[in-house]
Amino acid sequence: MAGKQSFSGKNDTYTDRNGDVVHGMRENGFTSGNTQGLLASDISSLLEVRENNTQAIVEAIDAALAKSMEEIGLVAEGYAKKACPTDTGRLKNSITHLVGDGGRAAYIGTNVEYAVFVEEGHSTRSGTKVEGVHFLKNAATNHGDKYRAILRSNMGK
Repeated sequence: MAGKQSFSGKNDTYTDRNGDVVHGMRENGFTSGNTQGLLASDISSLLEVRENNTQAIVEAIDAALAKSMEEIGLVAEGYAKKACPTDTGRLKNSITHLVGDGGRAAYIGTNVEYAVFVEEGHSTRSGTKVEGVHFLKNAATNHGDKYRAILRSNMGK
């Protein structure tokens, strides 16, 4: 049967509910009340870190995010090229991606002037309506699961 845990400020010890004792509690940053539920083995194996690693963590997250956006941009570019209608190949070959907003966003697009008519549709001179293909929009919006998987992979799940 488990006993009661106790902290002794006078002796600088902690006795866990199994009767195990840890000495030098104050030295390890523990005070009465902040050891609730811990066993002596939990406390004795703790490692104290007194360094502020916030900046290194932020930089690691930013780097992983930028890497994710580059990979997502490449994948989205591939989806757009695969769905792009081809006549001469000029439009398909012009599709590219860009990582922006400090590595926090990926953009796909083209600088070919008639791309908007292929993407959104248009009417011909004879009045025939040509439906848009939405090769860029669909590449950006229809593959969320793939893009989330890339983010998870680069962010360490």
